[in-house]
Amino acid sequence: MDPGQADRYLIDDIRSGNESSWRQLIDRFHGRLLAFARSRTASLSDSEDLVQETFIGFLNSLPNFDPSRSLETYLFTILRYKLVDRLRSKKITPLNIDSEDEDWWDRTLPTDQETPSQAAAAIEENAAMSQQLADLLRRLIHEYRDRSAFADLQVIELIFFGGKRNLEVSEALDMDQKQVAGIKFRAIAKLKSFLEEDGIDGAEKFTDEHAEITVARVWRQHRLTCLKRSTLGSYSLGVLEDPWLSYTQFHLDLVNCPMCLANLGDIEAEELEQDQPRLTQHLFTSSVGFLSKPSAS
Repeated sequence: MDPGQADRYLIDDIRSGNESSWRQLIDRFHGRLLAFARSRTASLSDSEDLVQETFIGFLNSLPNFDPSRSLETYLFTILRYKLVDRLRSKKITPLNIDSEDEDWWDRTLPTDQETPSQAAAAIEENAAMSQQLADLLRRLIHEYRDRSAFADLQVIELIFFGGKRNLEVSEALDMDQKQVAGIKFRAIAKLKSFLEEDGIDGAEKFTDEHAEITVARVWRQHRLTCLKRSTLGSYSLGVLEDPWLSYTQFHLDLVNCPMCLANLGDIEAEELEQDQPRLTQHLFTSSVGFLSKPSAS
Protein backbone atom coordinates (compact mmCIF):
# COMPACT_ATOMS: atom_id res chain seq x y z
CA MET A 1 0.00 0.00 0.00
CA ASP A 2 1.20 3.52 -0.78
CA PRO A 3 2.48 5.22 2.42
CA GLY A 4 0.23 8.21 1.85
CA GLN A 5 -2.81 5.96 1.48
CA ALA A 6 -1.84 4.06 4.64
CA ASP A 7 -1.61 7.38 6.49
CA ARG A 8 -5.08 8.34 5.28
CA TYR A 9 -6.55 5.08 6.57
CA LEU A 10 -4.79 5.61 9.89
CA ILE A 11 -6.13 9.16 10.19
CA ASP A 12 -9.66 8.04 9.32
CA ASP A 13 -9.47 5.46 12.13
CA ILE A 14 -8.21 8.10 14.56
CA ARG A 15 -11.02 10.46 13.55
CA SER A 16 -13.49 7.70 14.40
CA GLY A 17 -11.99 7.42 17.89
CA ASN A 18 -9.94 4.24 17.38
CA GLU A 19 -7.51 4.15 20.32
CA SER A 20 -5.40 1.38 18.78
CA SER A 21 -4.70 3.52 15.71
CA TRP A 22 -3.84 6.48 17.91
CA ARG A 23 -1.34 4.35 19.82
CA GLN A 24 0.10 3.20 16.48
CA LEU A 25 0.64 6.80 15.37
CA ILE A 26 2.39 7.65 18.65
CA ASP A 27 4.61 4.57 18.44
CA ARG A 28 5.56 5.49 14.88
CA PHE A 29 6.37 9.18 15.27
CA HIS A 30 7.25 9.95 18.88
CA GLY A 31 10.94 9.01 18.57
CA ARG A 32 11.77 11.31 15.66
CA LEU A 33 9.75 14.16 17.18
CA LEU A 34 11.54 13.76 20.50
CA ALA A 35 14.92 13.67 18.76
CA PHE A 36 14.06 16.96 17.03
CA ALA A 37 12.88 18.58 20.28
CA ARG A 38 15.93 17.39 22.21
CA SER A 39 18.26 18.94 19.64
CA ARG A 40 16.69 22.33 20.39
CA THR A 41 16.02 22.26 24.14
CA ALA A 42 18.32 21.74 27.10
CA SER A 43 15.87 19.70 29.15
CA LEU A 44 14.57 16.20 28.38
CA SER A 45 11.40 16.94 30.36
CA ASP A 46 10.79 20.06 28.23
CA SER A 47 11.28 17.97 25.09
CA GLU A 48 8.79 15.35 26.25
CA ASP A 49 6.28 18.06 27.17
CA LEU A 50 6.61 19.59 23.69
CA VAL A 51 6.02 16.23 22.01
CA GLN A 52 2.97 15.68 24.21
CA GLU A 53 1.64 19.11 23.25
CA THR A 54 2.29 18.27 19.60
CA PHE A 55 0.16 15.12 19.70
CA ILE A 56 -2.65 16.94 21.53
CA GLY A 57 -2.37 19.80 19.02
CA PHE A 58 -2.64 17.28 16.20
CA LEU A 59 -5.85 15.83 17.63
CA ASN A 60 -7.33 19.30 18.14
CA SER A 61 -6.55 20.25 14.53
CA LEU A 62 -7.58 16.89 13.06
CA PRO A 63 -10.99 18.07 11.76
CA ASN A 64 -9.17 20.52 9.47
CA PHE A 65 -6.29 18.26 8.45
CA ASP A 66 -5.74 18.02 4.70
CA PRO A 67 -5.05 14.33 3.92
CA SER A 68 -3.02 15.30 0.86
CA ARG A 69 -0.35 16.71 3.16
CA SER A 70 2.49 14.63 4.57
CA LEU A 71 1.51 13.41 8.03
CA GLU A 72 5.13 13.47 9.19
CA THR A 73 5.69 17.02 7.93
CA TYR A 74 2.46 18.15 9.57
CA LEU A 75 3.54 16.76 12.95
CA PHE A 76 6.99 18.35 12.67
CA THR A 77 5.35 21.67 11.78
CA ILE A 78 3.12 21.55 14.86
CA LEU A 79 6.14 20.73 17.01
CA ARG A 80 8.08 23.62 15.47
CA TYR A 81 5.33 26.07 16.38
CA LYS A 82 5.04 24.64 19.90
CA LEU A 83 8.79 24.99 20.35
CA VAL A 84 8.86 28.59 19.12
CA ASP A 85 5.86 29.55 21.25
CA ARG A 86 7.55 28.14 24.35
CA LEU A 87 10.87 29.81 23.62
CA ARG A 88 9.17 33.13 22.98
CA SER A 89 7.09 32.94 26.16
CA LYS A 90 10.18 32.10 28.25
CA LYS A 91 12.47 34.41 26.22
CA ILE A 92 14.90 31.51 25.78
CA THR A 93 17.38 31.19 22.93
CA PRO A 94 17.03 27.69 21.41
CA LEU A 95 19.97 25.32 21.18
CA ASN A 96 21.78 24.77 17.87
CA ILE A 97 20.53 28.01 16.34
CA ASP A 98 23.08 30.74 15.68
CA SER A 99 21.38 34.11 15.20
CA GLU A 100 23.70 34.87 12.28
CA ASP A 101 23.44 31.45 10.66
CA GLU A 102 19.96 30.07 11.23
CA ASP A 103 18.89 26.96 9.40
CA TRP A 104 16.31 27.30 6.64
CA TRP A 105 13.40 26.23 8.81
CA ASP A 106 14.15 28.99 11.31
CA ARG A 107 14.37 31.55 8.52
CA THR A 108 10.92 30.54 7.26
CA LEU A 109 9.21 30.91 10.64
CA PRO A 110 6.28 33.35 10.69
CA THR A 111 6.77 36.85 11.99
CA ASP A 112 5.28 37.85 15.33
CA GLN A 113 2.24 39.20 13.47
CA GLU A 114 1.75 36.12 11.29
CA THR A 115 -0.36 33.22 12.53
CA PRO A 116 0.14 29.55 11.62
CA SER A 117 -3.05 29.63 9.57
CA GLN A 118 -1.79 32.62 7.59
CA ALA A 119 1.52 30.89 6.95
CA ALA A 120 -0.29 27.78 5.79
CA ALA A 121 -2.55 29.86 3.54
CA ALA A 122 0.49 31.43 1.88
CA ILE A 123 1.86 27.99 1.05
CA GLU A 124 -1.51 26.61 -0.04
CA GLU A 125 -2.71 29.70 -1.89
CA ASN A 126 -3.28 27.54 -4.89
CA ALA A 127 -3.47 23.92 -3.71
CA ALA A 128 -3.92 22.44 -7.17
CA MET A 129 -0.93 24.33 -8.56
CA SER A 130 1.13 23.28 -5.54
CA GLN A 131 0.40 19.59 -6.07
CA GLN A 132 1.01 19.82 -9.80
CA LEU A 133 4.30 21.61 -9.27
CA ALA A 134 5.35 19.01 -6.67
CA ASP A 135 4.72 16.26 -9.22
CA LEU A 136 6.79 18.10 -11.85
CA LEU A 137 9.60 18.70 -9.37
CA ARG A 138 9.66 14.98 -8.58
CA ARG A 139 9.92 14.35 -12.31
CA LEU A 140 12.87 16.73 -12.54
CA ILE A 141 14.56 15.21 -9.48
CA HIS A 142 14.13 11.70 -10.89
CA GLU A 143 15.71 12.85 -14.15
CA TYR A 144 18.76 14.06 -12.24
CA ARG A 145 18.97 10.80 -10.32
CA ASP A 146 18.44 8.59 -13.38
CA ARG A 147 21.40 10.14 -15.17
CA SER A 148 23.44 10.34 -11.92
CA ALA A 149 23.56 14.15 -12.12
CA PHE A 150 23.87 14.44 -8.36
CA ALA A 151 26.02 17.58 -8.60
CA ASP A 152 23.16 19.42 -10.36
CA LEU A 153 20.65 18.03 -7.88
CA GLN A 154 22.76 19.25 -4.97
CA VAL A 155 22.84 22.75 -6.45
CA ILE A 156 19.09 23.10 -6.84
CA GLU A 157 18.43 21.42 -3.49
CA LEU A 158 20.66 23.91 -1.67
CA ILE A 159 18.96 26.78 -3.49
CA PHE A 160 15.33 25.74 -3.15
CA PHE A 161 15.20 23.42 -0.15
CA GLY A 162 18.18 24.85 1.73
CA GLY A 163 17.42 28.50 1.01
CA LYS A 164 21.01 29.27 -0.06
CA ARG A 165 22.11 32.01 -2.45
CA ASN A 166 24.22 31.29 -5.52
CA LEU A 167 27.42 32.48 -3.86
CA GLU A 168 26.80 30.32 -0.78
CA VAL A 169 26.15 27.29 -2.99
CA SER A 170 29.31 27.86 -5.03
CA GLU A 171 31.36 28.07 -1.83
CA ALA A 172 29.69 25.05 -0.21
CA LEU A 173 30.18 22.85 -3.29
CA ASP A 174 33.49 24.38 -4.44
CA MET A 175 31.89 25.29 -7.74
CA ASP A 176 32.11 28.35 -9.99
CA GLN A 177 29.27 30.78 -9.29
CA LYS A 178 28.41 31.05 -13.00
CA GLN A 179 28.10 27.27 -13.13
CA VAL A 180 25.68 27.38 -10.19
CA ALA A 181 23.63 30.10 -11.88
CA GLY A 182 23.51 28.05 -15.10
CA ILE A 183 22.23 24.93 -13.29
CA LYS A 184 19.56 26.99 -11.54
CA PHE A 185 18.52 28.68 -14.80
CA ARG A 186 18.22 25.36 -16.64
CA ALA A 187 16.20 23.83 -13.78
CA ILE A 188 13.66 26.67 -13.84
CA ALA A 189 13.51 26.54 -17.65
CA LYS A 190 12.88 22.79 -17.46
CA LEU A 191 10.03 23.30 -15.00
CA LYS A 192 8.51 25.95 -17.26
CA SER A 193 8.62 23.52 -20.18
CA PHE A 194 6.95 20.83 -18.03
CA LEU A 195 4.20 23.28 -17.09
CA GLU A 196 3.62 24.21 -20.71
CA GLU A 197 3.71 20.60 -21.91
CA ASP A 198 1.09 19.61 -19.36
CA GLY A 199 -1.07 22.64 -20.16
CA ILE A 200 -1.15 23.79 -16.54
CA ASP A 201 -2.84 27.14 -15.96
CA GLY A 202 -0.52 29.85 -14.72
CA ALA A 203 2.58 28.67 -16.57
CA GLU A 204 2.92 32.07 -18.26
CA LYS A 205 3.14 33.73 -14.81
CA PHE A 206 6.01 31.48 -13.75
CA THR A 207 8.71 34.17 -13.84
CA ASP A 208 12.19 33.49 -12.49
CA GLU A 209 11.49 35.40 -9.28
CA HIS A 210 8.09 33.77 -8.80
CA ALA A 211 9.58 30.37 -9.62
CA GLU A 212 12.26 30.58 -6.94
CA ILE A 213 9.77 31.49 -4.21
CA THR A 214 7.10 29.00 -5.31
CA VAL A 215 9.48 26.10 -5.88
CA ALA A 216 11.07 26.66 -2.47
CA ARG A 217 7.66 26.53 -0.75
CA VAL A 218 6.52 23.45 -2.59
CA TRP A 219 9.85 21.65 -2.17
CA ARG A 220 9.80 22.22 1.59
CA GLN A 221 6.11 21.45 1.98
CA HIS A 222 6.42 18.10 0.18
CA ARG A 223 10.00 17.36 1.35
CA LEU A 224 10.85 16.19 -2.13
CA THR A 225 14.41 15.08 -1.42
CA CYS A 226 14.09 14.01 2.21
CA LEU A 227 15.57 10.59 2.85
CA LYS A 228 13.62 7.42 3.54
CA ARG A 229 14.10 5.90 6.97
CA SER A 230 15.41 2.75 5.27
CA THR A 231 18.14 4.86 3.63
CA LEU A 232 18.97 6.52 6.94
CA GLY A 233 19.01 3.10 8.60
CA SER A 234 21.51 1.80 6.05
CA TYR A 235 23.58 4.96 6.54
CA SER A 236 23.55 4.47 10.31
CA LEU A 237 24.69 0.86 9.90
CA GLY A 238 27.49 1.90 7.53
CA VAL A 239 26.25 -0.23 4.65
CA LEU A 240 25.10 2.55 2.32
CA GLU A 241 27.18 2.82 -0.85
CA ASP A 242 27.87 5.64 -3.29
CA PRO A 243 26.32 7.58 -4.87
CA TRP A 244 23.67 7.43 -2.14
CA LEU A 245 26.26 7.56 0.63
CA SER A 246 27.67 10.85 -0.63
CA TYR A 247 24.21 12.25 -1.29
CA THR A 248 22.99 11.29 2.20
CA GLN A 249 26.02 12.97 3.79
CA PHE A 250 25.31 16.07 1.67
CA HIS A 251 21.63 16.19 2.69
CA LEU A 252 22.46 15.80 6.37
CA ASP A 253 25.62 17.90 6.63
CA LEU A 254 25.21 20.67 4.04
CA VAL A 255 21.44 20.94 3.65
CA ASN A 256 21.17 20.30 7.38
CA CYS A 257 17.61 19.04 6.98
CA PRO A 258 16.14 19.17 10.50
CA MET A 259 13.58 16.43 9.92
CA CYS A 260 16.02 13.93 8.41
CA LEU A 261 18.49 14.67 11.21
CA ALA A 262 15.72 13.99 13.70
CA ASN A 263 14.90 10.72 11.95
CA LEU A 264 18.55 9.71 12.06
CA GLY A 265 18.76 10.68 15.72
CA ASP A 266 15.72 8.53 16.42
CA ILE A 267 17.29 5.56 14.65
CA GLU A 268 20.61 5.94 16.45
CA ALA A 269 19.31 6.73 19.94
CA GLU A 270 19.45 3.35 21.67
CA GLU A 271 18.89 4.95 25.05
CA LEU A 272 15.56 6.33 23.83
CA GLU A 273 14.52 2.93 22.53
CA GLN A 274 15.17 1.45 25.98
CA ASP A 275 12.88 4.10 27.49
CA GLN A 276 10.26 3.79 24.77
CA PRO A 277 7.55 1.81 26.63
CA ARG A 278 7.37 4.35 29.46
CA LEU A 279 7.32 7.35 27.16
CA THR A 280 4.84 6.00 24.62
CA GLN A 281 2.48 4.94 27.41
CA HIS A 282 2.71 8.41 28.94
CA LEU A 283 2.06 10.10 25.58
CA PHE A 284 -0.86 7.79 24.88
CA THR A 285 -2.59 8.19 28.26
CA SER A 286 -2.08 11.97 28.30
CA SER A 287 -3.55 12.48 24.83
CA VAL A 288 -6.13 9.74 24.29
CA GLY A 289 -8.80 11.84 26.03
CA PHE A 290 -8.63 14.27 23.12
CA LEU A 291 -9.76 11.61 20.64
CA SER A 292 -13.19 12.14 19.12
CA LYS A 293 -15.65 9.71 20.62
CA PRO A 294 -17.62 7.55 18.18
CA SER A 295 -21.25 8.60 18.01
CA ALA A 296 -23.78 6.23 19.55
CA SER A 297 -25.61 4.09 17.03
